[in-house]
Amino acid sequence: MNTPAAGAVREAHRFDETALADHLAQHVTGFAGPMTVTQFKGGQSNPTFLLATPSAKYVLRKKPPGKLLPSAHAIEREYLAISALAGSGVPVPPARLLCEDGSIIGTPFYVMDHLDGRVFKDPTLPDQSATCLLYTSDAADE
Repeated sequence: MNTPAAGAVREAHRFDETALADHLAQHVTGFAGPMTVTQFKGGQSNPTFLLATPSAKYVLRKKPPGKLLPSAHAIEREYLAISALAGSGVPVPPARLLCEDGSIIGTPFYVMDHLDGRVFKDPTLPDQSATCLLYTSDAADE
């Protein structure tokens, strides 16, 4: 698998990690710190972070800081799509929490489980067959 590298959180994307950990401990079943936060490199528009605890890894996606157009950076829509696809055969990580309260870390965010996977950098998917793209983890069990 080619999970992207995560490193130091960029200065412009820093947030109160203690406030986040406290919020997750209250709202995500099984969450327990201590928690380390690193930021994935690359990406298109929404800052994405790896949250690592002794027992689990999570991914946090948040809106970038600053004034945004009302429909821009719709992490709420991402969360709803991932939640709706759960159990459908489409391989998506379990969505854990949508927080629309910007006071927790400065912007709305959502949290999902971290899963190893593939990262497709070319949206035309030149090296992928239709069969490969339709593969689900259920097919591996047959």
